[in-house]
Amino acid sequence: MQTPPFQLARTHAHGHRDACCQPTEADLRSARRRARLAELDANLHCSIIGTCLSTSELRRLVPKFTDLDRHHASDLDIHHAAVELAIAGGAGAKALNKALDERYAGAIRRFDAAHDPRALLDLWNDALKSGDIPPAYWAVMSHPHANIEVRQSAFGELHMLSHLVGAANRADIRRLVALEGENQELREKIERQQARLLELSAERDASLRASSENASRLAAIVGRKPDLTTAELEAEVGRLRDKVEDGERRLALHTSRREAAEQRAQQDDEHARALRSKLGEAQALLKVVQAECAALERATLEAVDEPGARRRGVEWVSGKRIVYVGGRPNSNAVLKSMVAAAGGELTVHDGGIEDRKGLLAAALPNADVVLFPVDCIDHDSMNMLKRVCERHGVEYSPLRTASVASFVEFIARLTAGTQHTPASAPPRSAFCLRHG
Repeated sequence: MQTPPFQLARTHAHGHRDACCQPTEADLRSARRRARLAELDANLHCSIIGTCLSTSELRRLVPKFTDLDRHHASDLDIHHAAVELAIAGGAGAKALNKALDERYAGAIRRFDAAHDPRALLDLWNDALKSGDIPPAYWAVMSHPHANIEVRQSAFGELHMLSHLVGAANRADIRRLVALEGENQELREKIERQQARLLELSAERDASLRASSENASRLAAIVGRKPDLTTAELEAEVGRLRDKVEDGERRLALHTSRREAAEQRAQQDDEHARALRSKLGEAQALLKVVQAECAALERATLEAVDEPGARRRGVEWVSGKRIVYVGGRPNSNAVLKSMVAAAGGELTVHDGGIEDRKGLLAAALPNADVVLFPVDCIDHDSMNMLKRVCERHGVEYSPLRTASVASFVEFIARLTAGTQHTPASAPPRSAFCLRHG
């Protein structure tokens, strides 16, 4: 981000400040206390309220200080009213500040360990890596040691994260729209070629009919004039032969054009079928990605709304032992902490890269379910998983990718299944370890 959304502090070469920038006695007394929401730059209120407070909580707080109806006002109106309350100060800003402090008390205590801007930025970067952004964002913005550079850095990184999330969804939508447009163009092209083939067939039939009529007319003329000389008859026959040969040439030309048009139409039809197949695969992949994004968003919202509480979307893992084979180290660490927070145990094995494969065979028999991402595991480990799991009757299932979203979506499906059926074991995977 080239320019921050707020003015940088101006300094002078002679070491003095303008009168408006001189610190007051109240500023000196409050130099070591946390900043309140109303004291922050007005350009930061939108990002703080939009990131750190949920829409349901805003609907509960904002109508107490405005004329908005909590049941009929749009989310955008509620958000704008909350930002205006924060800018205006007063009771509304105090209520919003209190809600933020109560919700993120744990993060505030954790960030109190930072005694300078450098340590504060280190804690903020750690929170970015773990994905725990809303609590860390409020703790950074209100921290006593948060200067203009720290707040500018946190605001810029949060701003770019919102762009990345939006761009990922927009790219999938643009790809789907482009495939649908190309499919429609191919259909119109095939229809035009079929219409041209019908026109060529009609022209050929008309030419054949005209040749037949000419032959009949000439035959009638020959029949009516039996007294023609031999030379005249031979000339008439030659003229008729020329017409017949010309008709045959035109017929051959139209036939070759028709066959070429049919071949092009067949190729276009095959291309259209291939595009329809790709479109179906893209739509299926888009549905899977949307389901994963929705599950991850629900888990994130639950983590924001109820920090420290057991997540409803991953209740199935409570008391379960899960073996996770393959994956990436960063994602595996997040999955392990997520399962531990839900009351379960996640045993991670890299499939034999650094861990011995003998440890994998020993860890599988006592597992409730074995999971492995198909994009981050080798074939030997998959074959071993199949044999050991079938021998000990352990359920196993593949995941689409090694991302956190695929894991959360799978556990959410298991949790939803246990709420409707009495069986507690996950469904047996239909994934073929050899052919995919």
